[in-house]
Amino acid sequence: MKFRTISTLRQGIFQRPVKPSAMPDMNDLRIFHSVARALTSELELEPLLRVILGLMEDYFGPEQWSLLMMDEEKNELYYALSSGLDTDVLADLRIKPGEGIAGYVAESGNPLVIPDVNDDPEWRLFAEQHPEMHLQSIAALPVRHSKRTLGVLMLHNSKLDLMPDASVSFLRVLCDYTAIALENARQVKLVHHLSITDDCTGLFNARYLYTLLEEEISALNDPQILSMRPGFSLLFLDLDHFKTVNDTHGHLVGSRLLAEVGSLIKRVLGPDHAAFRYGGDEFVVLMRGLNKKEARELAGKLFQELTSSTFITGEHLNLRLTASFGLATFPEDGQDMHGIIRAADTMMYKAKADGRNQIAVADANAPQSFVSPKVSRHS
Repeated sequence: MKFRTISTLRQGIFQRPVKPSAMPDMNDLRIFHSVARALTSELELEPLLRVILGLMEDYFGPEQWSLLMMDEEKNELYYALSSGLDTDVLADLRIKPGEGIAGYVAESGNPLVIPDVNDDPEWRLFAEQHPEMHLQSIAALPVRHSKRTLGVLMLHNSKLDLMPDASVSFLRVLCDYTAIALENARQVKLVHHLSITDDCTGLFNARYLYTLLEEEISALNDPQILSMRPGFSLLFLDLDHFKTVNDTHGHLVGSRLLAEVGSLIKRVLGPDHAAFRYGGDEFVVLMRGLNKKEARELAGKLFQELTSSTFITGEHLNLRLTASFGLATFPEDGQDMHGIIRAADTMMYKAKADGRNQIAVADANAPQSFVSPKVSRHS
């Protein structure tokens, strides 16, 4: 939605009459203290934002407010939190920078405050065209950190014309607090991502595999839950003769090849399953909710994609790969984390021992005894 007041917006200033400034009273200081205390005691983002915005709501009393956050990958705003608005309507609404009030504020980094829409001909016309909004005043402020716009705070009908000028400055401070919360959450998310991700391939690392397996098995330990949903399947795969790639082309090419394999695995699996680099040239796939037959089909698709693809084409090496796959399903092939890992790992080694370039599937009626490999499985 684009607003007709773009000329007004581009002034980039507060649209409010100048009033004598006022020093914050003790209530202001109490709120500052409450927000600062929340920032140091609450790590979860949504509860923290609700503390900050709840204090804002108590202080300014808007009929409607919303916090729009910037999706930096898609370069668009979305409604993260709101009050007094139809959340079903807002759920799928996306706003590009430059579109409407929120888009302008996000793009320019300038706040917009209209204490009374009746004092502005263009905004009065807009309010008349949208009677369902009962629009009396508007406040839209950017939430920024290090010259990056993280979001936009919007307030409607806050009686801003009855408040001292310092109140708007106070609102900006609350936006700064919100920016700190959002940036802290981004950093925590980044650290967490780095702690569970393999640097070379971008897949999850082996340590996170154990975490997710424990979570899956814990959720399925209840017989009632297991009866309502299938277990999961675990696929081990090891690239055949990968050592020759490093010996022939060097470790840099080998690392790039592993990265391309990781990208292929993620593309084939889609968002419903998880992939891990287990070590060296060995990968693991957690197939959530797939029984043996379904997992066998997905493993076959991955096998076909991997063995029919050409890698490192940018340097005209055009490398081809084969791999040995081992598949097992929880709970029939292993009833705890170590059991299901051992089952899939054993089948992968069986595939290698039987000539490589194939898929070996665990059979609960004909279990394989584990035999330690005499040579490295990464050869």
